[in-house]
Amino acid sequence: MLEDFIDAFRNFARSKTRTFLSLLGVIIGVASVIVITSMGQSSTKQIQDSFGSSGLDLVSISAGGFMRRNRDAVSLSFDEAFRNDIFDHIKNVKKVWYKNSVSFSLSFGDTTVSSNATAIEPGYLEMCNLELDYGEYFSVSDDFYGAQKVIIGSEVASSLFPDGDAVGKGVLAVTSNVPFSFKVVGVLKEQSSGMESSTTGIYIPRGFYSKKITPSPKADTIMLQAVDPSYCTAMVTDATNYIAEKSGTSGSARIQSMQTMIDQMSEITSTLSIMLSGIAAISLFVGGIGIMNIMIVTVTERKQEIGIRKALGASPFAICRQFLVESASITLLGGIIGIILGVFISFIVEYIKGQPFAIQLPACFVAFVFSVFVGIFFGFSPARKASKLDPVEALAG
Repeated sequence: MLEDFIDAFRNFARSKTRTFLSLLGVIIGVASVIVITSMGQSSTKQIQDSFGSSGLDLVSISAGGFMRRNRDAVSLSFDEAFRNDIFDHIKNVKKVWYKNSVSFSLSFGDTTVSSNATAIEPGYLEMCNLELDYGEYFSVSDDFYGAQKVIIGSEVASSLFPDGDAVGKGVLAVTSNVPFSFKVVGVLKEQSSGMESSTTGIYIPRGFYSKKITPSPKADTIMLQAVDPSYCTAMVTDATNYIAEKSGTSGSARIQSMQTMIDQMSEITSTLSIMLSGIAAISLFVGGIGIMNIMIVTVTERKQEIGIRKALGASPFAICRQFLVESASITLLGGIIGIILGVFISFIVEYIKGQPFAIQLPACFVAFVFSVFVGIFFGFSPARKASKLDPVEALAG
């Protein structure tokens, strides 16, 4: 077998142009598969990085979804009774967080920033892993007494306080033409933050919202924190069924989680990568057809060599193996070059696009094995033809 490999590479060296043309289809096919799968993997990783690592254990339930017409439908009320019911009907819930949103115009001096403010419960920002650049989080007493305090994102702080030192400053907030004064107690550090914004976010105690802005204990949005992120997909299903049962209609609330969104996007990119890899694999078959043609020509040109080997006692199996090894060697070499080229192109493209470099080793292995299989498959017919040649006719030809 080793001698067959050595002979094969000697023959390649004698016909460099023919060997290069034979390799070309295999190299392009393997490199294409590597590039496509790498781009799909890096896109998935970029999506995950853009969402951040926090929030993967959260399921969001928001009122006001699309409600199908149903005379028996009941409007949902996110009150404390509803919060207690959640633990009885949805499994693997660690904690339930209530929050509300309100449109704010936040001003300091001559500068005004308009954004949505989020009224949150104490501990919510810490749970979301939103770190403070400086300042402090809301306390339980801030929520209980409805303290007029605010925590702002890094971009909001830069806009209102370009010189820094935002903590301790008083700002004016206007919502529905009603002014309120707030004291800045914290500035968030810029980071990947999942469902909450660490840059443009404005956060106030929910106790203040329910006492001064909208005197009601009801929430706009519920955040279900799972015991473990792996339970989020099942929790979305359980929450959907529970909401439909409670309201009497489907679509009465918007239910989503970062984990399910990431899973869906990853599934889409994976499907596209598989489809495009299948298309790229066609070039391997085209290259295989080219290899078969080259091997047929090779067998014709080397009839006398085959006749001499048979006359010296070489078996048909040895002749067949020789040409199969030669055919497989072409695709093996093409596969190695294709993997190196594919990894190099992937690195260049992902560097230019600013995507994280990611290579799927299983894809490299499959592409390599498939290329060798193509060489054996398409080289079998010429090899079998060579093994069946009559020694006398071969020596005469």
